[in-house]
Amino acid sequence: MARLERLILSGQPHHVIQRGHNRDPIFFHEDDYLYFKEYLKSGADRYGVSIHAYVLMTNHYHLLATPVDGDSFSGMIQMLGRLYVRHINKTYERRGTLWEGRYKASLIDADDYLFRCMRYIENNPVRARMVRKPGNYIWSSYNRNATGGVDPLVQSHFLYTSLAATLGGRIRSYKALFNTSDSPEGLDAIRNATNGGWVLGSEEFRNRIAHRTRARVGPLPRGGDRRSDKYKLKG
Repeated sequence: MARLERLILSGQPHHVIQRGHNRDPIFFHEDDYLYFKEYLKSGADRYGVSIHAYVLMTNHYHLLATPVDGDSFSGMIQMLGRLYVRHINKTYERRGTLWEGRYKASLIDADDYLFRCMRYIENNPVRARMVRKPGNYIWSSYNRNATGGVDPLVQSHFLYTSLAATLGGRIRSYKALFNTSDSPEGLDAIRNATNGGWVLGSEEFRNRIAHRTRARVGPLPRGGDRRSDKYKLKG
């Protein structure tokens, strides 16, 4: 079966994930996280990617980011992979690939899902039972977004900036988002969209993206006429 082309749109936030080969670790020492962030920042600056949220887990990483054009993610991740894999292989005297395969990306309806995805990403260590609170995990954007800490890797999305007129107000509003637990259905919606490369958003948003790109924005429907106009629209 032919592999679907990624749906990447400039100026739109996307949830990006990449895992280690066979889900093996991609970080082995504290220095590795620091090098990874340095290389990621260099790639984001060079290729025009604004990173709004991230988490670096033991064997994978998540980003919520907006590309300046359709090639931004590919350029950034290729640069990151080249530099970081070289660092890992040299440091630990290993060979071969570090990654499971291509990165996965899901285009996000910012109005409905930006903060849900940010919470999903920054709560990842809590769901993995690595820490009790997201602020206890230092390899994520939570402390920047929820406490005002310094993190050059992060650039605020305009919806984050719109939370309040002052930094203190934005911090309080953002932190309050974590008082609400995500439903299993909500978590599955984010996971399924990212793993499948589908658009995550309202039906109206998905239809608009489908009309704009003439691309599939969701999985094939079960049964029915797959050649129908309805299928072509919603994918």
